[in-house]
Amino acid sequence: MTTSKKFFIFIISILLFSCGPSKKEQAIEKLQMAHNAYEKGDTALALLQTDSVSILYSEEIQQKEDAQKFRKQIYGDILFCEQDKLDTVNSKISKLEKFFTTEKTPYDRYRQYIYKRQDAEKRWNKSYIQVHLDERGELYISSNYYGDKWLNHTSLRVYDNDIQSKTDTVPLNNPLNHHSDFLNTKWEKVSYTNGADNGLIKFIADNADRKLKAVFLGNRYYYIILEDYDKQAMKEALKLSKLLKRKTFLEKDIKILHEKTNLSR
Repeated sequence: MTTSKKFFIFIISILLFSCGPSKKEQAIEKLQMAHNAYEKGDTALALLQTDSVSILYSEEIQQKEDAQKFRKQIYGDILFCEQDKLDTVNSKISKLEKFFTTEKTPYDRYRQYIYKRQDAEKRWNKSYIQVHLDERGELYISSNYYGDKWLNHTSLRVYDNDIQSKTDTVPLNNPLNHHSDFLNTKWEKVSYTNGADNGLIKFIADNADRKLKAVFLGNRYYYIILEDYDKQAMKEALKLSKLLKRKTFLEKDIKILHEKTNLSR
């Protein structure tokens, strides 16, 4: 290649390079893309563009500051929205809490919600199904048997005509399968925790309008008809459980968003 051709290519390269956008112009364009994305509802892309300005064009001080400011604005908008959601959830929780009493004994790690119509002290001589709920939104049920003979039940089935649902088995040697007696009276309480209800809570809540029956499955079968207020207890407890878990999630999310609105990167 001749010297003149090399010189010509060199000049063209300089011209092409000099015609491209500057770092500042590129940063401004990125920031505009962020604004456009946010206006279209694409929050993730908007945040990605603001981050790229701060990282790729860190030497462009003004654009970097503008990007950080806009980033905080986005997180601030999200924070406001999440706080609004939390207010709504808290309002719904307050309405449902009127159906429950709360207590925390020395044996409880978390505050317990007790459905008012399922007060165990008023039902000590009856066989029934009880719902249990704590302040975290953790939910489980127990089958409570009262009689003059041991049933030694390990599971529970609820049904009505063509529909049914059954818990997992809780063996007799499991601490969650409790027995006690006084004179000729026998009490058995089996707790189906950590998902051992096998969807039975939701099954009862979804079919609360039906005449549900329950059978305690043990050495022999023992049948009861679910009271309307027991079925209602499942419905209200399930609703409250979901709301309490939603509240916890929103509170954690809001805490993170508060931190992000104070970032200075």
